[in-house]
Amino acid sequence: MNTQETILQLEGLKLKGMAECYKALQGMPVNQWPTLDTFMARLAEAERQYRNRKRTEMYLKTSKLRYNAVMEDVICSEERNLNKEMLLKLMDCTFIDRAENILIDGKTGCGKSFLACAVGRQACFMGHRVEYFSMNKFVERIALAKLDGSLLKVINHIERNDLVIFDDFGLQPLDNNSRLALLQILEDCYQRKSVIVTSQLPVSKWYDYINEPTLADAIMDRLTAYAVRIELKGDSMRRKNQINNNFAEPKATISEVVHLKTLQKVHLM
Repeated sequence: MNTQETILQLEGLKLKGMAECYKALQGMPVNQWPTLDTFMARLAEAERQYRNRKRTEMYLKTSKLRYNAVMEDVICSEERNLNKEMLLKLMDCTFIDRAENILIDGKTGCGKSFLACAVGRQACFMGHRVEYFSMNKFVERIALAKLDGSLLKVINHIERNDLVIFDDFGLQPLDNNSRLALLQILEDCYQRKSVIVTSQLPVSKWYDYINEPTLADAIMDRLTAYAVRIELKGDSMRRKNQINNNFAEPKATISEVVHLKTLQKVHLM
């Protein structure tokens, strides 16, 4: 069996990581070939890395995160009431292993959604299945599922995730179907999965927002029993970015660059 046939067989067995590694090793000079044990170890490691990479790509795609945020871009400061110690605790994603919830509140524009998406993205890289919902889209999805009879299927799909993110909790009024669906999701996630909730409303106002005493008691109990609260402070990050952009040195357009180069050529002549 020649090299190409071996590669095709590996790909046929869906061992694409091994196939890529085997092909690369075949391109090495004979005197640099590894021992059999090392060769097999490299093939196994290549396959593991390939599968992890593909799994991460799939998790990132299905997470539907609002922002392409990374933890390294999250600003820690006393002004924001967010320190590096807390960020490191979020970064290792062990709160998911402990089935803890993360409750993030703060004024509009202070970076709640960005932080939640950064944590969600990190969780995908750590091998966790994640799904993001703005509360507007969540309420719409539940309403449509109720109409077409797929509500149970939708809820079961959401519950498959290791981490569910509910963004902008408190902006969209909850109808009874949304309350019941949210309660069922939280009930099934309780002490098994993790939830991140972001809101402009302080946690103390969430009970009133739910606006149904019996369901509010049940929802808040499951949200807060095993939870870490992060109260972000400071001015709007969007406003700061806009100010920085206004004072930034303007970039030359393509036509301006071409015109400048033409003038330089004329000057040299």
